[in-house]
Amino acid sequence: MLIPIKLKNNIVREKNNFVNQHSIKYKEALWWEKKDEGKVRCTLCPRYCLISQNQTGFCFVRKNIKGKLYTASYGRPTGFAIDPIEKKPLYHFYPGSPILSFGTAGCNLGCKFCQNWSTSKARIDEENALYASPEKVINLAKQYGVDLIAYTYNDPTVFGEYVIDVSELARQEGIKSVMVTAGYIDKSAKKDVYKHIDAANVDLKAFSEDFYQSLTSSHLNDILDTLLWIKNETKIWLEITTLLIPGENDSAEEIKKMTGWIVNNLGPDVPLHFTAFHPDYKMTDKPSTPAKTLHSARETALSQGINYCYLGNIHDKEGQATYCPNCGKAIINRDWHSVLSNEIINQSCNYCGFRIDGCF
Repeated sequence: MLIPIKLKNNIVREKNNFVNQHSIKYKEALWWEKKDEGKVRCTLCPRYCLISQNQTGFCFVRKNIKGKLYTASYGRPTGFAIDPIEKKPLYHFYPGSPILSFGTAGCNLGCKFCQNWSTSKARIDEENALYASPEKVINLAKQYGVDLIAYTYNDPTVFGEYVIDVSELARQEGIKSVMVTAGYIDKSAKKDVYKHIDAANVDLKAFSEDFYQSLTSSHLNDILDTLLWIKNETKIWLEITTLLIPGENDSAEEIKKMTGWIVNNLGPDVPLHFTAFHPDYKMTDKPSTPAKTLHSARETALSQGINYCYLGNIHDKEGQATYCPNCGKAIINRDWHSVLSNEIINQSCNYCGFRIDGCF
């Protein structure tokens, strides 16, 4: 549900670390270093852009202004919506709950198959961006009776300063925060950005360095490091999504390697979502993902020991249901993003008492 509101009068508070340039309000960024000749090094993500004065980094929203790094995306959402949490997708984090979702412009990846390219590849401009302080975001959630907030649509890594301030206020108000991200973030910066985050869905776009380099302009190992860190060093609930693209990352061998890595390094109880690709952005020559490819990938994941594997962007009640790993019964039935029934009681299967990982 789109939220038909105008936030233009709720301008971000003036502080000493804001500057105005060409009608855009910039906030001084975190995670950067001064370099010679007025250049700055952004240290938010592993791209480590070296940015000359009056230039932006790869993401389009972090800019060198007079030898300091500023972000144009703070307080500048491109819109708000109330979604079912299953749309993120998160299936083991308060199933059936509504979640206030928003993003900004810009992205630190260069995915040729981006399904949200209209915002992720956009630049902040005065005409199309809204203004919303962190307090306004929290008030919006309260206004609509929503206890969850998602940082999504584009990658929230690039508006990390905004994420920190919104999620800190959210936690104070008992509202939980969700990151929907590619996980391409610096090892030090992620400790700041994720400090008040409760759940994350991380895109594991493939299990091939060649794929990551040629189709996303990033690197696989950085994403694997983020997954390991979230699972092993935080209390953040983790789920993973892989968009299967015909002929690129959908081979049986690659799916087997990826799911084996997940089981061996993250454990069998991290939910895995395989979603269908549709032609978009710079990959309009590729066909949509056949349903049989998704079914085959799910079978491989289950045979490798993944306990919870789901299918997305197609209508498949079996592939969208949650099954108890112990007794095999369907304990959450879904129809697209709607929860039809939930047989998880006190964190356990209502049929056999087996404990189900997640937040229910």
